[in-house]
Amino acid sequence: MRFIAAGIIFGFILIKSEVVSWFRIQEMFLFDAFHMYGVIGSAILVGLIGTQIIKRWDIKDIEGNEISIKPKDNTLTTRYIIGGTLFGLGWAIVGACPGPLYALIGTGYLIFIVPLLAAIAGAGVYGVLQSKLPH
Repeated sequence: MRFIAAGIIFGFILIKSEVVSWFRIQEMFLFDAFHMYGVIGSAILVGLIGTQIIKRWDIKDIEGNEISIKPKDNTLTTRYIIGGTLFGLGWAIVGACPGPLYALIGTGYLIFIVPLLAAIAGAGVYGVLQSKLPH
């Protein structure tokens, strides 16, 4: 139940901050407004600070388990370029990234059922092809 409540609150924040607005996303991709860059930059900053707090103060999760953050491979590889390009193109074409699709549908934009189904199908195809793809 707590995850459903967190999702509802997160969806409400997405809608009220206008980060799921097609017009805000279009402004971002056309470099017409700072709004989305400010929101994304703020999220990166909060994530950076939160990660440093977890690492330095040995913060535990809600059940008291240790939180381990594995080091990432920082080399720029083809998979990141292809994946980022596909994600960005999809975001630009649809006008929404996969996360807020549920919030958009919940606010009555039922047309976003189509990209939601496409995202689910894409995740399924990836699951089937995962072992054959370079990782």
